[in-house]
Amino acid sequence: MTQNSKLQNLDKRRESAHLGGGEKRVDAQHKRGKLTARERLLRFLDDGSFNELDTFVTHRSSDLGLDKQRFEGDAVVTGYGLVNGRKVFVYAQDFTVLGGSLSHVAAEKISKVMDHAMRNGAPIIGINDSGGARIQEGIDSLAGYGEIFKRNTLASGVIPQITIIAGPAAGGAVYSPALTDFIYMVEGIGQMYITGPDVVKAVTGEDVSHEDLGGALAHSSRSGVAHFTVESEEACFSHVRSLLSYLPANNAESAPSIEPTDPPERVDSSLRSVVPDEANQPYDVMDVITKVVDNGEFLAVHHNFAPNIVVGLARLDGQSIGVVANQANQMAGMLDIDAADKAARFVRFCDAFNIPLVTFVDVPGFMPGTHQEYGGLIRHGAKLLYAYVEATVPKIAVVLRKAYGGAYIVMSSKELRSDVNLAWPGAEIAVMGPEGAINVIGRKEIANAEDTEAKRTEMVANYRNQFANPYIAANRGYIDDVIDPEETRPQLVKALRMLDSKVDNLPPKKHGNIPL
Repeated sequence: MTQNSKLQNLDKRRESAHLGGGEKRVDAQHKRGKLTARERLLRFLDDGSFNELDTFVTHRSSDLGLDKQRFEGDAVVTGYGLVNGRKVFVYAQDFTVLGGSLSHVAAEKISKVMDHAMRNGAPIIGINDSGGARIQEGIDSLAGYGEIFKRNTLASGVIPQITIIAGPAAGGAVYSPALTDFIYMVEGIGQMYITGPDVVKAVTGEDVSHEDLGGALAHSSRSGVAHFTVESEEACFSHVRSLLSYLPANNAESAPSIEPTDPPERVDSSLRSVVPDEANQPYDVMDVITKVVDNGEFLAVHHNFAPNIVVGLARLDGQSIGVVANQANQMAGMLDIDAADKAARFVRFCDAFNIPLVTFVDVPGFMPGTHQEYGGLIRHGAKLLYAYVEATVPKIAVVLRKAYGGAYIVMSSKELRSDVNLAWPGAEIAVMGPEGAINVIGRKEIANAEDTEAKRTEMVANYRNQFANPYIAANRGYIDDVIDPEETRPQLVKALRMLDSKVDNLPPKKHGNIPL
């Protein structure tokens, strides 16, 4: 064979590999409103930067007719490239090849690219579109999943791991995404579930659609499995690129910093009127966050799940920060099971990747009720305590209004190794709210008064003046300073700069036992 014929053969084989399962299956993929695996990677990565690995890998099974269904590259496309000029490793399952089912060699391809990501200290982004395990390969397929799960776990906290669900992910296929840091679901085409609707109906009698069982809305708002939902694949790729801009490539790097375009000394007088004078009136904490962070830009995480707490990424003086904030217009900002889980996981992510934490506190307490208690609110709330104590990154907290009881402690209090704790003048820091406190300590005095309501009102006012303010906490050093709300941004910038060289450690141990 001549050199030209060899090159022609190479080109022919590469062209065939790039067609995946063939033109008919590619057309079927497009008719479903979905891009192919290679189209996805080419659109996600910087132009011309994609380098494919294992293009010519094929499965080795001959059982149940697989000997007649061999495709070069098999059911996943893997490789590396650039996002915003920074190196990343990627894989995309190819639904046109045997429904994207995971073969042993497909698992080997994914494992190989994950190993490259770990050795190079670069993020790994996976695009899932698969019918699950390749039934014809039996235990080999299941072992392949195990290899991937092992790598997800070992990579956790070392490199950022991001999953895009752009098709089905069923059975064992859902656990690799669940082990990654962030899950995106493309609305209308992304679905995740352990058992499909047919099995659910057969076992439980429930009649549920694929979308209602495992669609983007279900997992972003009810289960909390998905961190983001996006209306299209193109929008999803753009959002992931934005997310990556806030993250270091690995846990040995500092959080990214850019040249700031928003003056660090900028004040905002409107912050003085954001929080209502009435203690029980709601407001949107986003009005605080966006007025404080650089250029008002905030990337909310888990936006539709546990809306009583807000978490997300922003920049302050050009540096990436993680923000945690009680949302007063949702359940009065109380902490419940889902909010505790949501915030704890985000705090731990930021700590793993050296992203400083800024916490805005306005929390009246934990959600009461048998549903919460029986659901393990104590255990779930302890996760958030654990996360804040364990975090060694710079931690700054601002008490905007209420900070009562155990919920005060949980929200990055000084006692949880927070570095800088500030409060606005209207902050109420106490064991409980004035009304609740007087119900406990003033019961007899009120009962013996001639005018019980007048006495209650008087005692509540006295309690509020004496205890429900930031100055007792400031007197004892639990609050470092009481600040004018309009100066929140410059005060945070100064604190962040001061903490730039912070070093903190944990006691030597294999790992802690977080109350899961």
